Amino acid sequence: MASLKLNNLCKVFKTDRKAEVTALAGINLEVPDGELMALVGPSGCGKSTLLRLIAGLDHPSNGSISLGNKEVNNIKPQDRDVAMVFQNYALFPHLTVEQNIIFSLKFRKIPKSEMQSRVDDAADLLGITDFLQRKPAELSGGQRQRVALGRAMVCKPKIFLLDEPLSNLDARMRAEMRAEIAKLHNRLRTTMIFVTHDQTEAMTLGQRICVINKGKVMQVGAPLDLYQRPVHKFVGDFIGTPGMNFIRGRLDVLDGSNVFIEDTKDGDGDSLHLPEIFSKAVAKFNGIKVLLGIRSEHLKLIEKGIGFKVTLDTVETLGHESLLHIRTAANKMIVRSSGNDQSNFNGKILEINWSNVIWFDYNSGLALI
Repeated sequence: MASLKLNNLCKVFKTDRKAEVTALAGINLEVPDGELMALVGPSGCGKSTLLRLIAGLDHPSNGSISLGNKEVNNIKPQDRDVAMVFQNYALFPHLTVEQNIIFSLKFRKIPKSEMQSRVDDAADLLGITDFLQRKPAELSGGQRQRVALGRAMVCKPKIFLLDEPLSNLDARMRAEMRAEIAKLHNRLRTTMIFVTHDQTEAMTLGQRICVINKGKVMQVGAPLDLYQRPVHKFVGDFIGTPGMNFIRGRLDVLDGSNVFIEDTKDGDGDSLHLPEIFSKAVAKFNGIKVLLGIRSEHLKLIEKGIGFKVTLDTVETLGHESLLHIRTAANKMIVRSSGNDQSNFNGKILEINWSNVIWFDYNSGLALI
């Protein structure tokens, strides 16, 4: 096992037109020995490129990659002691499951008896012993993914790199394989980097999550830290299902109290006096454009009271909960309601739990408080 350290890692690709495309722009990241780190971000943000650099399949334009205390920039992929599991499994169709798993050991000068022992142990751990003599075409997607994991396991790598390994599976199988990977990590205690664009996978699997956007690290932290305290609007929007709601507007001081005024295309929208408890904390934002970030579970529709006037557009009934799609004068939002609570449906006023509001700068997207 080994820790991973990326220092100012950059990757620039040149196109046919001699233009340059920056895939990664100064990535700094440390993954402790034995941690399962989830890399999450939208398609094209640089996640897979980052894995390929760690594995040695591509070379960085700048920066360094260290495994343990050793820089590996100039070390060949086969000598890095890193195993990579690909999205499309990358199994040899003409070989049996056993032959596919053992193939990765043939060039490591390992005795045949030990090879067979490793294959048997991996097959038993992954529950694929009964499939060892089958060809990949005879297996389901979940079984093929287990074979790909087994092929990586028998090499006993210092680091596992998993590049969106569940994206080809259906929803039920994805949930099952998430649990299997979590169990596997608990048993092996090997450093794992799990790449996904699905933030649900990142939240449920990652001990920590690294959010990447446009080749840059936006935030690194425990799943709940990112969910509850995003440092950037992008993180709040990307992490969570549904993502964070945002209310754009500005803060003004009127008659000695702080008033938040919605910003619409035609000018000012609804206004709302903020609770006294927040007066001092937000007074410094007077006159500047801000975004109020609030999770759907911290909103409620009420029939009477203090809040923004809203219109209910649609209701998504999910059984255990309902998602209410609403509009204010300037913003569209989602309110989460308990599956047994129908009182929210008739509300015309949006009540905000102000203690859970995150204030973001309108222009930079950075969290203010």
